[in-house]
Amino acid sequence: MKKIHYQCLGICAVTIDATVDEHDCVQDVSFEGGCPGNHLGLARLVKGMPRTEVIRRLEGTRCGDNPTSCPDQLAQALKEVVSG
Repeated sequence: MKKIHYQCLGICAVTIDATVDEHDCVQDVSFEGGCPGNHLGLARLVKGMPRTEVIRRLEGTRCGDNPTSCPDQLAQALKEVVSG
């Protein structure tokens, strides 16, 4: 298991914690700060999904005029994991 602790930039959430298993699939995601309902839903949707697929789907998602969002920041956090 690989654990991620990511400092968010440009969103309401302060940090993202995530776990990626030995098959490079996302297992747990939690956000500190921001909108709890959206974060819980996002965490449930990506659980069990391959890390690279989560990145592909979420990277570049914007929140209004903001150039980033909680989904985009999750993708950025997951990009920091070196698979293998």
